Amino acid sequence: MATLFLHGLGHFHPENVLDNRFLEELDIGTSEEWILERVGIHERRTVLPLDYVRATRNADPRAGDEAALYSNVETGRRAALHALERAGLSPSNVGMVVAGGCCPSAEIPAEACRIAQALDLEVPAFDLNSACSSFGVDLHVLASMSGLPRFVLVVNPENTTRVVDYSDRSTAVLWGDATSAAVVSTEVPARARIVTTTLASSPAGADAVVIPRLGHFRQEGSAVQRFAIKTTQSCLEALLPGARARLRETGGRLHFVGHQANLLVLEAVARRAGLAEGEHWHNVARFGNTGAAGAPSVLSQHWDELTSGDTALVAVVGSGLTWSSLRIDVEGAP
Repeated sequence: MATLFLHGLGHFHPENVLDNRFLEELDIGTSEEWILERVGIHERRTVLPLDYVRATRNADPRAGDEAALYSNVETGRRAALHALERAGLSPSNVGMVVAGGCCPSAEIPAEACRIAQALDLEVPAFDLNSACSSFGVDLHVLASMSGLPRFVLVVNPENTTRVVDYSDRSTAVLWGDATSAAVVSTEVPARARIVTTTLASSPAGADAVVIPRLGHFRQEGSAVQRFAIKTTQSCLEALLPGARARLRETGGRLHFVGHQANLLVLEAVARRAGLAEGEHWHNVARFGNTGAAGAPSVLSQHWDELTSGDTALVAVVGSGLTWSSLRIDVEGAP
């Protein structure tokens, strides 16, 4: 496996806010207390107009797709430009585009091709979708490849509120929209290095989390939550010894970032792993479950706080059932 150098991270969140009060006013049997007790989420962002959600509860996902204020391509373009700016690069430096997530906007063409088009790029582009674990899976596959161009752009557009049923309180409270982007290279050094990637799956659970074609998101909530806690904890505990050993040498800080689906799940994992105050980074309380964009958007929001000697551990889980983990070592100043 090649070391991937991480040159820049970017993110984009749409401006429309679905807070718990808004969901209460939909009269679907939910409340601020009910939501916080189960998932710890205060608010989320959406590409949907709020008046549309109020009027229709997004009963027809096809109408939701038409009503959306931003396409996956546009949010992907914005996140990509953010990542490229941080990397000190322009779109012309990109030699390949990879995209992946939970809810592509079309069967074909590949989302990566459309994002590349929006950036005016004529480069190899393809999708590698693995639901909420796509960010980790994308990087794992890239680290396994040879002959990559100097810079690869990885984009995870997640505007999944387009397929949420806002008459179903069990799913309406979960999802928010976000897009992340990362610029990586196997050739050009950077201050952040992805030194470990893993990928695994349990296809026996393939029906546990589903977005049917032209249908609404659904999941087996309790079973998925148990899977998320067990798998995230296992990934974290496998990476912790090596990370702690490095930090004893560098004097740096540990940062754990998990799949941003449920704050209570993440807190349980951090507590069981014995993480100290401040070692757990998350944004799920303010942005909801943003699918494959969740963990990388957290890292992007903290990009300037990563300093030399630090190590970030990422564990993501998704439909399939799939999971992936990353260890990112930092060896230079922002």
